[in-house]
Amino acid sequence: MTGRIFDSIVFFHFSGPTKAASKEMERIDQMFYAYADTSSGMIDPEGIESFCADMEVDPTDVRILILAWKMRAQKQGYFTLEEWRTGLKALRADTISKLKKALTEVVKEVVRPSNFLDFYSYSFRYCLTEDKQKCIDIENACELLNLVLGILFRPQVEELIEYLQYQHDYKVINMDQWMNFLRFCNEINFPSLDNYNPEQAWPLILDNFVEWMQAKASERFTKISAK
Repeated sequence: MTGRIFDSIVFFHFSGPTKAASKEMERIDQMFYAYADTSSGMIDPEGIESFCADMEVDPTDVRILILAWKMRAQKQGYFTLEEWRTGLKALRADTISKLKKALTEVVKEVVRPSNFLDFYSYSFRYCLTEDKQKCIDIENACELLNLVLGILFRPQVEELIEYLQYQHDYKVINMDQWMNFLRFCNEINFPSLDNYNPEQAWPLILDNFVEWMQAKASERFTKISAK
C-alpha cells in the first residue's frame, strides 16, 4: 500500500506541474497565433496594432517597448513565436487580462538601476531597423529619449530634446552618445550643472549641450537683472 501511495505522489509531483505548464504554454501560443500573420509566421506591425487595441494601449506606449525588452525581440515591429514565449513566460501571462496587469507591474521593475541600464541600451538597439545601422536620426532619438529616459529624468530630457531640436551640428545619435546621456543624468547636478567637467571624456555633444544650457541661464539672469 505504501508503495502505491509513494508512486501516486511521485506521479503527481512530476506530471501535475508539467501538465499545468503545458496548458499555460498552449494558451500563450494561442494568443500568438491570434495576432500572427499566417504567411510569415510572425506577429507583424499589423498584428501588433491589433494586439495593442486589445491591450487598450497605444503602439508607442512605453509598455510595448518594455514587452519587446522582456521578449528580447530582435526586429522592431515583429515578434517571433520564440520571442513571444520568452516574454510571456517571464511575465507569467497567458491571457490579455494577465498581460495588462503584468505590464503595469513591470514598469516598476524596469526603473531599478540594473534593469534600467539594460532596458535603456536595448531600446537604442531595437530602433536600429536596418542591417549594419549604427545611428538613429535626431527626430527618432528625441522620441526615444522622451519615451525611455523621460521615465526617470523628465526635466533633463525636456532640456536635452529642446537642445537637440535647436542645434544643427548633429543629424544622428550613436550608441556612445546615447549611453552618455544616461550617465549625464545619473552623475550631473541639474539644473546647476556645477559638477560637469568637460575634461572627463564626455562626448562633444554634451559639452555643447552644457554650454547651451549655461548660455540660456546667463540670458535669463541678464533679463531679470535688467528689470
